[in-house]
Amino acid sequence: MKNGMIECSVCHSKLVSPSAKTVSRAYDRHKSRISSKQRALNVLLVVGDCILVGLQPILVYMSKVDGKFKFSPVSVNFLTEAAKVIFALVMLLIQSRRQKVGEKPLLSISIFVQAARNNVLLAVPAFLYAINNYLKFTMQLYFNPATVKMLSNLKVLVIAVLLKMIMKRRFSVLQWEALALLLIGISVNQLRSSSEGTTSTDLPLATIAYVYTLIFVTVPSLASVYNEYALKSQYETSIYLQNLFLYGYGAIFNFLGILATVIIKGPNSFDILQGHSRATMLLICNNAAQGILSSFFFKYADTILKKYSSTVATIFTGFASAALFGHTLTMNFMLGISIVFISMHQFFSALSKTKDEQQNGTVEIVDVQDDHRTKDAFINIAAGANEETSHRVGPDERQPLLPT
Repeated sequence: MKNGMIECSVCHSKLVSPSAKTVSRAYDRHKSRISSKQRALNVLLVVGDCILVGLQPILVYMSKVDGKFKFSPVSVNFLTEAAKVIFALVMLLIQSRRQKVGEKPLLSISIFVQAARNNVLLAVPAFLYAINNYLKFTMQLYFNPATVKMLSNLKVLVIAVLLKMIMKRRFSVLQWEALALLLIGISVNQLRSSSEGTTSTDLPLATIAYVYTLIFVTVPSLASVYNEYALKSQYETSIYLQNLFLYGYGAIFNFLGILATVIIKGPNSFDILQGHSRATMLLICNNAAQGILSSFFFKYADTILKKYSSTVATIFTGFASAALFGHTLTMNFMLGISIVFISMHQFFSALSKTKDEQQNGTVEIVDVQDDHRTKDAFINIAAGANEETSHRVGPDERQPLLPT
């Protein structure tokens, strides 16, 4: 056994050792079969995420009236989770109709109950996301959209540490340097714009803003890592079924937040549609689409890729906020974005891969070569058998037929 792999002495095939620390065997088999289709899916996920994440802070900013929200942020989060639950149900029905004969029915009670038990861990990220979704609105009161987007990039370093602790991920020295370079790029941007978004320059308000920033970075990072772990640990379960549980938990937690608001502010605050406009409706649709896209990132791609794709959205957010709201694009902002792109290229470069990833890539090449050798050997054996048969049959065929 080497690097968690067992090699057969007869066929020389490589198998994952049962004792190796892995998320799940189903995900390991998927990871070993990454093809061009998977890479194309990753590109589509990144492009879609850049558009949706870039629009999110702009829509939040457009939803404010006189610098404040006329609606309850908890109501927006609840309606977003409800929309995602409806989407998961529709896709689950479509997937169940396309099932082949002999496959386990997705909508059977036994399968549903068993999947609910196996995916109970999704309640953890659902609770953390409920907190984070509220923080998104609060952060907009202290920073402009471009600054919020740059601050959210701090999550990458926290996520890397959590991935190493929870999912036993390994990062090379170059990758850690790339993450440090990312923080430098964010800091360059914040040298001037850290106080531009605050409504006041007094010390207490600035302190509150920094406390919100700390929570804003830590909570969603923990939620993303737990979400990826929960989705991949039950990789054989349909993603739409997993999303149904995740969004269902999220709807419950946000509804509890609405009840808490009713207790504090009175029964009049129970109207979840109060204060909403076209901008908030677009915001709900955008948040729902962003959450659905994130689930595909966490299950089929990678959390680091998800967060790096969000950094690309910073360009869109910065230019759009400058065009729509008159925010100034400083030289610090442009330099920070450049450093972020350099960090992204360095992190995903082939030279920055760990030794395990390079050896796994070598194993895949060896396996392909072994398959070709096996096919060539089979062809040679078949050709030899045909030639031998022709030699045996040929003389008999040239013998004259005896009269009966």
